Amino acid sequence: MVIHLPEAMARGKTGLSPRACPTVPAYLWSRAMRRRPARFSLLLALFAAIPATALASGDGHGLSYDIWLILAGMLLAAKLGGEIAVRLNQPAVLGELCVGIVLGNLYLVGIHTFDGAADLVPVEFLAELGVVLLLFEVGLESTLTEMRAVAPTSGLVAIIGVVAPMLLGYGVSLWLLPDAPFSLHLFIGATLCATSVGITARVLKDLDAMARPETRVILGAAVIDDVLGLIVLAVVASIAEFGAVPGPMDLTIIIGLAAGFLIGALLLGAYVMPGVFRFASKLRTPDVLAAVAIGLCLLLAGVSGAAGLAPIVGAFAAGLILDEVHVKPFGRKSAHDLTEIIGPIVAVMAPIFFVRTGMMVQLGGIGTEPLLLALALTVVAIVGKLVSGLGVRGGTADKLTVGIGMVPRGEVGLIFANVGAGIQFEGQPLIAAGVYAAIVLMVMASTVVTPPWLAQRIRQVTRKHADVT
Repeated sequence: MVIHLPEAMARGKTGLSPRACPTVPAYLWSRAMRRRPARFSLLLALFAAIPATALASGDGHGLSYDIWLILAGMLLAAKLGGEIAVRLNQPAVLGELCVGIVLGNLYLVGIHTFDGAADLVPVEFLAELGVVLLLFEVGLESTLTEMRAVAPTSGLVAIIGVVAPMLLGYGVSLWLLPDAPFSLHLFIGATLCATSVGITARVLKDLDAMARPETRVILGAAVIDDVLGLIVLAVVASIAEFGAVPGPMDLTIIIGLAAGFLIGALLLGAYVMPGVFRFASKLRTPDVLAAVAIGLCLLLAGVSGAAGLAPIVGAFAAGLILDEVHVKPFGRKSAHDLTEIIGPIVAVMAPIFFVRTGMMVQLGGIGTEPLLLALALTVVAIVGKLVSGLGVRGGTADKLTVGIGMVPRGEVGLIFANVGAGIQFEGQPLIAAGVYAAIVLMVMASTVVTPPWLAQRIRQVTRKHADVT
């Protein structure tokens, strides 16, 4: 028994390269049926035989079967990696990221199953949807009152967390790339400003630490950080592309859009959404609460993107403005019910995002110079965000915990790098392939190092408080 690839796949009609593993020997199937320990080997052999690149089947029946099998492989691998991480007393997200790195680099050992999978439109969409819903769930577990209480601290943390990494990144670039243009140094510094709250939020949720004061400071600072990062990116991109700082009018528009979105979201939650939920509670169709809540999440994510902010900021804002006043018409337990509805969806969707993030790290063909630059950038990227914890005043929150929580760059750092790669300087991309690889490695290192470090620090702080009380 031999399973063959479809002829169209073998001829490369998908638009991408044909797969390198076209068959699965029959003895693997028979062994898997006879022996329980061989089930994982069967799974690996099966996915090694799956072409991983077609977006459509070509027969007018929607997505090709291999897309579904790739998603299944990513999800199962995510749960396996998460299980291993948990058994090693680490957050599940660390296992998901590491599994993604493994899947994305299987081509180095001759397995091409997941080549280009991270760039497939369905995978990218589901990954983005997963992180949007994750931040929505995180927002549901916070309140505006809690966020207002830490707003001054969060603002100071965010400002330090933007200025310090940018200056350090600029200095490292100037030191290691002395012949590079001034605009490249600026752009590398700007890339280090980014903060991806999705990684930190997942770790804090896994540790059941959403009620801690550090969590509120980190989440508030991440929102402000995104606004500041948008302004920095716009200014640096303008300098790199046109050789001039944006005019006062352009800066006013950028800041106005960001501030307008945040203020508009709060007004929407206070004056519009209570009436919407009261009306929805009178409808007789099932699961109206979930549909309206997720609809609000996607609406604000879209509006946030239109304002130039990351969609996850809008998703977090959507969860933040939903409180018991909104869902009360659905019954006394409706707030708890909404969390129970969103939770299983996030448990399925969010791992796809973290696996895909890991898959985007390509370990092959990286030279010595990019590795050295990546190492230096990683050090200053971590130090620059740790310094932001100094913005915490008094004993309300642990400074080191806040600093560690601001470290991961995640997809936000990659967005900054992609913008730089798209800018032309003297007929060449501003960020060349080697520098881009170094930035990606820095992003991944800062992302991978955070979960175990943050988990360890949270446990230390919790034990310290328990001993005091």
